[in-house]
Amino acid sequence: MEQEGKRLNKYISDAGYCSRREADRLIEAGAVEIRRKSRKGEDLKPLMKASVGDRVFHGDTVYVRGNELPKKEPGRVYYLYNKPKGVICTADRSCEGNIMDAADIPQGITYAGRLDKDSSGLMILTNDGDLVDRMMRASSAHEKEYLVTLDRPVSEEFLKAMAAGVKICLDDDAHRRKNPNGVYVTTRPCKVRKAGDRKFTIVLTQGYNRQIRRMCRALGCSVTALVRTRILHLRLGNMKTGEVRELKGPDILKLKETVYAR
Repeated sequence: MEQEGKRLNKYISDAGYCSRREADRLIEAGAVEIRRKSRKGEDLKPLMKASVGDRVFHGDTVYVRGNELPKKEPGRVYYLYNKPKGVICTADRSCEGNIMDAADIPQGITYAGRLDKDSSGLMILTNDGDLVDRMMRASSAHEKEYLVTLDRPVSEEFLKAMAAGVKICLDDDAHRRKNPNGVYVTTRPCKVRKAGDRKFTIVLTQGYNRQIRRMCRALGCSVTALVRTRILHLRLGNMKTGEVRELKGPDILKLKETVYAR
């Protein structure tokens, strides 16, 4: 580790536990502790609650929810996962139905872009924290494609409105802290195509929480099924529900070339 230490959120990310953004949330929630290295002859130093911005130095030990993180960075692994409906995108293994237990991958991994509990489809699971952080930056504009089923027929007016961008309210806890009534944003223009009487496909380059569901609701419709079918060049294809598939060299190389090119 570099002489001046490594930022705590990067240390957690490099250990393959979660993204830097999620690491900051864990730190703010008081779930991260550090035991500083003792000098020769000193007693073992006590655990201290970590703060956002803390740095980790050689010999320090970091704990997340009481579990010690490995001091040596693990080899990088990359998987595709067809997330079933009902699985929750969280690194908290105490949460029933969490993605870590559902995917059942031996190495510590995190996910690049979450899907809500009621949605299914393609996810990238990896312990490459830098890749995850780059993919989750709003400015990166990486394409993700979805197949959506509505509670009513898909009209041309609906498709045009979706494609042009929809004003939605972000009313989750994080945005309510900024404004009690939520924060209003207009989504980016996107590609939309009818795929059946009540189905359409949509390609997004941003990822607000439950964005497609919020867009549809703003236009008077409800989503009855939502499946992510593509991330960049990677497609769901014939993967079975719950299937995990390890990415190989060419796909990993193309993924990194695309992500780091932006």
